[in-house]
Amino acid sequence: AALGPGGLVTLMGVLFLAGLGGGLTHCAGMCAPFVLAQAAAGAERSAGGTLLARLSGAALLPYHLGRTLGYATLGGLAGGLAGLAGGGTGALRPVLAVLLLLAALFMLGQASSRLGAFLPRLPAPRLPAAPTRWLNALLAAPGGWRGMALGLLLSALPCGLLYGAVAAAAAAGSVLGGALGMAAFCAGTVPALIGLALLGRFFGR
Repeated sequence: AALGPGGLVTLMGVLFLAGLGGGLTHCAGMCAPFVLAQAAAGAERSAGGTLLARLSGAALLPYHLGRTLGYATLGGLAGGLAGLAGGGTGALRPVLAVLLLLAALFMLGQASSRLGAFLPRLPAPRLPAAPTRWLNALLAAPGGWRGMALGLLLSALPCGLLYGAVAAAAAAGSVLGGALGMAAFCAGTVPALIGLALLGRFFGR
C-alpha cells in the first residue's frame, strides 16, 4: 500500500543514508571524471576570488540541482507506477525485481574484478551520437545552466546504485513520495562529491 506521512519520512531517511554511504563507496569513483572536470573549470574562473567564492564553486550547485531534478523525476515515475499497480504489487513487482537484480549485478561487477568474472557480462552503455556531443559541449564549459543540464543528463546513465534507490522509492506509492525519496537520496550523495571536488582542486594547485 502507499506509505502514509510517517512511512514517507522513514523512506526519505533510509534513502538519504543510502546516498550518504553510496556517495562515499560508489559515486565518488563512478562520477569522479565529471566532478573533477567541473572542479577544474570552476577553479580557473574563481582563482582570484575570495575563499567563499572558491568553496561555492567547488560545491557545483547547478550540477547537483540538475541531478536532483533528474533523480526526482525517476522517483516520481516509479512511485506513480507503483501507486497505479497497488503499491508495487501485481504486475509491477517483476519490474522492481529486475531493477534490483540489475543494481546487484552492476554493483557486484564494479566491486571486484575477480567476482565480476563469474557474473554475466552486461553490455557497455553507449550513448547515441547526439547526447555524446551534448555531454562534451557541457563538460567544456560546465558552469551555470550548463552544469545543471549536465547533472540532468548524467542522471539518465546506467547506475546500479541508482536502480536500487529507484526500486526503493517505488514503495512510496505516489508521484510526490517517490520524487521526495529520490531527492533525499541525491542529497545524501552530495557531501562525498563536494569533498571530491575540493580534493581535486587541492591537488590541482
